[in-house]
Amino acid sequence: MADGMEAGAGRFGSGQAVRRVEDRALLSGAGMFTDDVAPAGQTHLYFLRSPQAHARIAAIDTAPALAVPGVLAVITAADLAKAGAKPMLVSLPFKRPDGAPLTAPPRPVLAEGHVRFVGEPVAAIIAESAAAARDGAEAVLVDYEDLPAVTALQAAAAPGAPRVWDGAPDNVVAQTRYGDAAAAQSGFERAAHVVSLDLVNQRLVPASMEPRVVLAEYDAAGDRITVRMSSQMPSSARDSIATEVLGIPAEKVRVLVGDVGGGFGMKTGLYPEDAVVAFAAKQVGRPVKWAATRLDDFLSALHGRDTESKAELALDADGKVLAFRVRTLANMGAYPRNPGVAIQLLIGPWVSTSIYDITTIDFEFTAVMTNTAPTGPYRGAGRPEAIYLIERLMDAAARKMDLDPAELRRRNMIAPSQMPYTNAMGQTYDSGSFAQVLDEGLKLADWDGFAARAAQSKARGRLRGRGIASFLEWTGGNVFEERVTVAVKGDGEIEIYATTQAMGQGIATSYAQLAVDVFGVPLERIRVVFGDSDRGSGFGSAGSRSLFTAGSAVKVAADKTVNTAKDLAADALEVAAVDLEYREGRLQVAGTDRGIGLFELAAKQPDQRIFIDSTSSVSGPTWPNGTHICEVEIDPDTGEVEVVSYTSANDAGRVVNPLIVEGQIVGGALQGIGQALYEQVVYDPETGQPLSASFMDYAMPRADLAWGYVTTLDQTIPCRTNPLGVKGVGELGTIGATPAVVNAVADALTRAGRPQAAAGLQMPLMPPRVWAALHG
Repeated sequence: MADGMEAGAGRFGSGQAVRRVEDRALLSGAGMFTDDVAPAGQTHLYFLRSPQAHARIAAIDTAPALAVPGVLAVITAADLAKAGAKPMLVSLPFKRPDGAPLTAPPRPVLAEGHVRFVGEPVAAIIAESAAAARDGAEAVLVDYEDLPAVTALQAAAAPGAPRVWDGAPDNVVAQTRYGDAAAAQSGFERAAHVVSLDLVNQRLVPASMEPRVVLAEYDAAGDRITVRMSSQMPSSARDSIATEVLGIPAEKVRVLVGDVGGGFGMKTGLYPEDAVVAFAAKQVGRPVKWAATRLDDFLSALHGRDTESKAELALDADGKVLAFRVRTLANMGAYPRNPGVAIQLLIGPWVSTSIYDITTIDFEFTAVMTNTAPTGPYRGAGRPEAIYLIERLMDAAARKMDLDPAELRRRNMIAPSQMPYTNAMGQTYDSGSFAQVLDEGLKLADWDGFAARAAQSKARGRLRGRGIASFLEWTGGNVFEERVTVAVKGDGEIEIYATTQAMGQGIATSYAQLAVDVFGVPLERIRVVFGDSDRGSGFGSAGSRSLFTAGSAVKVAADKTVNTAKDLAADALEVAAVDLEYREGRLQVAGTDRGIGLFELAAKQPDQRIFIDSTSSVSGPTWPNGTHICEVEIDPDTGEVEVVSYTSANDAGRVVNPLIVEGQIVGGALQGIGQALYEQVVYDPETGQPLSASFMDYAMPRADLAWGYVTTLDQTIPCRTNPLGVKGVGELGTIGATPAVVNAVADALTRAGRPQAAAGLQMPLMPPRVWAALHG
């Protein structure tokens, strides 16, 4: 047994490219998603959504719907209000430009009095079947009185714009200012070079493999609602459903999460639909399921990005940045939410100066309401928008100075000797060797061999360009405490429960590998469990925090378990605990053959297990960083852009599973390429109708784009804020890809004699836009 355990520990501990333990069940069809659960008596819920971008609800008549065969109930805002349900509020300490507190409309979970965007839920129809629920929705009569709508940022911020909500006559939610405007102006006045770009981070729609699904059951005997859902944050969902909306104690709600088919930020906070399904289960006294269609998610799931910025850099004659100025409008949609506001007004700005020693800034970020779906977390959450600005500016400055863009970046990088480094936004980087990672990236991409490749492309009638992004990102959500329980069972299994949430990112495998490091048992002896708010409360998985917070907590809890086992074994063997050695699942008296197996010891305990409930903390966020380099070819006859090479050097600190980390980086890069080349949510400016509400109208990257990516991981610079030395990587690729790809296209245009068109490039770089940039 010991030899087998030792071999297993060596092959499957951290640092090894272990295949994901989650995948066998998923690939064989044995996964358990929310929609796979169908309790006896299950009913189906369908949401009637507003077809209007802005209107007053004059009347709702639900009687015709109740007459439809199979319809059990119809719920409106009036029913929720009668039961004491509360609207969702924004509660952040930001100010408006006039110094008044942040202002945003309370959001009822079903429209009350007004609708403010196409897709806002107006009524919920519960029926015996999904078809009957849809038929019932078609029978509900709603009298809408149209009101003026505004969907575009500039139009919403203009004087005299239609009001999204009367409480904000200028449509401004809040504004933040950072830095020293006078010092920045001085920098621009004495600069040898100034570059200025107007840049758009277009709106994106969440498109996880699994749309949102919610199943609620009410236990009348215990007066308790159990909600199964696809969520990244079970504990938060429980608290929000119970206390934020329904006005009941949190212990009256239990949230269960099984398999999750992708989160990407869209499954973090509470959606109105989640609370309505929970309410409906209690009202009808039977299980209620709502499974979002793809259209539901296109219309009403939290959208990402949607910012417009004027960004400027002032540089001296040698290319050192003297000042950095940004003015950004950020679209919050019709109902701003706490995460969406914080992402654009605070979190994105934290990384705006990136890996560069830029000490003088002047930033202004304004959150604006429009008659569109709300925006919120989307892979990267503010950091892609911020890094896109500085990396586009760096390339623009290099073009203006006729300087190698890699060299300009090098001249401005923070040196390792400056660590820990506090940036102009007050954020402290614990570690980083950015020039080292840059050099690795340049070598990997054969930077100096580009001219030969460009000549080969030209011979084929193609324009070739290269783009670079050197950058960092912040991870952690600034929630650093994590709870983990460990149960060593007498039947030979070690069960670990974590309050983070698996959603396809492979953390069950990584946690199991960390447990193998401590316990020295084969990987198959470790079982990692998530997704039950009754078993533990925690922040959940967001902001690339899972491994460095909960992974560290797994190690701490496992160490505590071994120490507890030593104490128990000392009693069983009648020796002092200090005389015991633990190795590969066995506790041995040092220098003897006397000992006891870990699982044998567990079987001797009163409940046949050794149980540890451990809460631990890390000391701060992590700052992963990288250099991503992209080469593209453009067909000058069509404007089509093809990514022909994508290489990346990444500082992820210590790597627990290189297979998973590389997969996260490549997958993230593909998502970033999607924004650069294909994806965009479009609303009709006249009617407020979404024009890209299906995959027929919304283009996404395909898997064949991912072939040929080359990724390297630098593990020589461990993080200093957690005991594992790891850095979060789930969003790193997304952040680097958009500027790398757009810079590559801009480079190709410049080489083709179109430098002004290069400066004016806006995502997505679809063929007509690139063709127009080439041909004027």
